Amino acid sequence: MRLSSLSPAVALAFVSWALAQDASDVLTLTANDFAEKIDNEPLALVEFFAPWCGHCKALAPHYEEAATALKEKNITLAKVDCVDQADFCQSNDIQGYPTLRVYKSGTPAEYHGPRKADGIISYMVKQSLPAVTKVTSSNLAEFKTADKLVAVAYMSSATDAPAEQFNLLAEAHRDDYLFGMSTDQDVFSADGVTPPAVVVYRSYDEPRVAYPYPIADAQVSDFDEWLTDLSIPVIDEVSSDNYAVYAQSLKPLAYVFLDPSAETKEEVIAAVRPVAQEFRSKVNFVWIDAIKFGDHAKALNLQEPKWPSFVIQDLEKQLKYPLSQDKEVTTDAIKSWTKAFVNGELEPELKSQPIPESQDESVYNLVGKEFEQVVFDDSKDVFVEFYASWCGHCKRLKPTWDLLADKYAPVKDKLVVAKMEAQENDLPPSVPFRIAGFPTLKFKPAGSRDFVDYEGDRSLESLIAFVEDNAKNSLVAVVADGDSQQIHFSAGNATAETHDEL
Repeated sequence: MRLSSLSPAVALAFVSWALAQDASDVLTLTANDFAEKIDNEPLALVEFFAPWCGHCKALAPHYEEAATALKEKNITLAKVDCVDQADFCQSNDIQGYPTLRVYKSGTPAEYHGPRKADGIISYMVKQSLPAVTKVTSSNLAEFKTADKLVAVAYMSSATDAPAEQFNLLAEAHRDDYLFGMSTDQDVFSADGVTPPAVVVYRSYDEPRVAYPYPIADAQVSDFDEWLTDLSIPVIDEVSSDNYAVYAQSLKPLAYVFLDPSAETKEEVIAAVRPVAQEFRSKVNFVWIDAIKFGDHAKALNLQEPKWPSFVIQDLEKQLKYPLSQDKEVTTDAIKSWTKAFVNGELEPELKSQPIPESQDESVYNLVGKEFEQVVFDDSKDVFVEFYASWCGHCKRLKPTWDLLADKYAPVKDKLVVAKMEAQENDLPPSVPFRIAGFPTLKFKPAGSRDFVDYEGDRSLESLIAFVEDNAKNSLVAVVADGDSQQIHFSAGNATAETHDEL
């Protein structure tokens, strides 16, 4: 069709669309040209996407921005439409959208970086460099500001200690930070250092931090712990892009939930900062968008949509210590609460559904308030399903779990088959595990505080075999006439068969 046959408005729209497509710095690839365009690229990032995918749509503007910035560094960003190229994506084992892969001369590796423009740029720049970049007087100034955290080793010789340990550190963390090394006397003078030294440069908090301990004998583990601590700002916004950094540190995490549009936002962050600085060796501090992550606030036992609010979470034990939402979030209030937490003076607030007035089903409906009373009853074996109401696998397990409880209902004084909504009920500190997925099945033998994980298939036969193998109590019911009643399962129904007692 010629443009002259279109109305002026439609023609203009078509031209604008065509120019927009041409203006994109993201290559669109198909099965026919993928190898030709990627195999010869020293470094490329490829997004496998579906046009209907919401996460792909959210990524698109960041991906475009990163492609434009990285084009100047000869790093290619490309995409493949997996609806249009379904067979090609299937042959490349693409199982979800978006899937991002880094290609080096055609060899793929999974992308583990952020999904915002600056994070994509930072990650791919690190991929383009050697683990340790040679730093000279000509590139020193640019290199020190090339990423949020840059570590530079100043050495008289590339073979002096701790050069080997620094190189090993760089290989282990090349995706996380930038590493450089200089043996140039002019660089030493320009930066005012005396080798050997390792200095970290940051775009936040204290911008220049030198390794404060004796350096000649420093090991990878020493540098690793130091860098991990420095990589976390005194207080920063937390989101899905950087949450893993805090989770991996295993320090307790103090959240300030804020409405980001509130005029007092910066004032509240400024009030919390000195407390975060004082306790940074013990607790990490973050602020979080309370409007976007309101459900997370509820999960941390902040029940009211009242902002700002403050809560400390023990990430290792998954325990929550919310400051009363009746209190104002001030420097003094936060300091007092954090000090009490660090000193072990606070009790965690455990979320629990109300204790049921009656238990009318064979499956015992367990809630947080009575977990210890029920599960740690030494006289009983206890088999618990931890589930989430929205979980499809849990819904499919329910009829089988009900049948399991029906089978053992005659011996419920010896064996409890229970279920607990894990997102509505917190586990007490005495429990030696946390729930990471649904459904999770745990068996606690009578007279023990240890739990046995169920890892078999979810058939009734397998569940019964597991119970029989792990129960400490006899699963024989004694009836009124003194006979014993051994419970058998047949054709989908629990039945009783009476035997003479020997």
